[in-house]
Amino acid sequence: MKGLMALEWVVVAYMLFTLAVVYFAYTKCPNADAVIQERVRMAIIMAALWLVYRLAPCRFTMLTRVLFQIASLGIWYPDIYEFVRMFPNCDHLFASFEQSLFGCQPALLWCHLFPSKVVSELMYLGYFSYYFIFIIPLFYYFIYRYEDFQKAAFIIIGSFFLFYLIYLFLPVSGPQFYYPAVGEATIVNGVFPEIGDYFSGSQGTLVGAGWTDGFFYHCVQMMHDAGERPIAAFPSSHVGVCVVVMALFVVYKEWKWFIAFMPFSILLFFSTVYIRAHYLIDAIGGFIAGLVIFAILYLIAEKCMGKKKKPKKMRDRKDKV
Repeated sequence: MKGLMALEWVVVAYMLFTLAVVYFAYTKCPNADAVIQERVRMAIIMAALWLVYRLAPCRFTMLTRVLFQIASLGIWYPDIYEFVRMFPNCDHLFASFEQSLFGCQPALLWCHLFPSKVVSELMYLGYFSYYFIFIIPLFYYFIYRYEDFQKAAFIIIGSFFLFYLIYLFLPVSGPQFYYPAVGEATIVNGVFPEIGDYFSGSQGTLVGAGWTDGFFYHCVQMMHDAGERPIAAFPSSHVGVCVVVMALFVVYKEWKWFIAFMPFSILLFFSTVYIRAHYLIDAIGGFIAGLVIFAILYLIAEKCMGKKKKPKKMRDRKDKV
């Protein structure tokens, strides 16, 4: 393979698009120079990995290129904050819609309705499993279905960047940031004030709901402390990416993996609300968005990365044999 992988082209397109946004909003972006430098650095690393692969083309160097893109998600996700902070926060709209739709704030109530330590740990287990739900299938395809590995990587990791595109211009932070910003008493009274650009200079978050001494509680809190920002609430990429992975299992008829991942997928859906990372409408929106994004990426993958026909000489030789 001489050129970039389809997945890498997605990353290049994302970098170019966000560079264009920074160019036109340079005076409004607080850390515009840092954003530009980060993209230059990422481009250099991608070029270096491509060169290594060209010098030593094999499965290992191909896997290294994909693993780098997985690791870089930890950079691209918090990077969204530099764009979102340029716009006024929209949580008051989503919290109000949540209230009108369900008559309450599920993110505020669920942990109190189910105070059991077992339930709490199951919820945090479900949320923590997200970090493995998309990594394990990639290794499975690499080891056992290498012919579909690039397509699987394109669909799974590519879905992250489509979600990131949505988040760039949709500044919704979620209950864990919005509730402490306005005060839980205000939320309980059904009041959802507009807070403008409050999160441009503040990133205060709630202490996680549930049993605070649980093992998986601490695992999730460490992840949050390391890279969480007041961004990316609607639609939930946790739910959406999980849907993409499950849909991939369905189209490739990997029913054992589908059944094995189903309990974690269900826990993940409800845990996003239980731990107050998302509104319930975020989780529902993530489910719908995941189906749409999978359909788009799968059609592109099948059209552009489908099985190629054998060269005419090889077909003729096979026919003679």
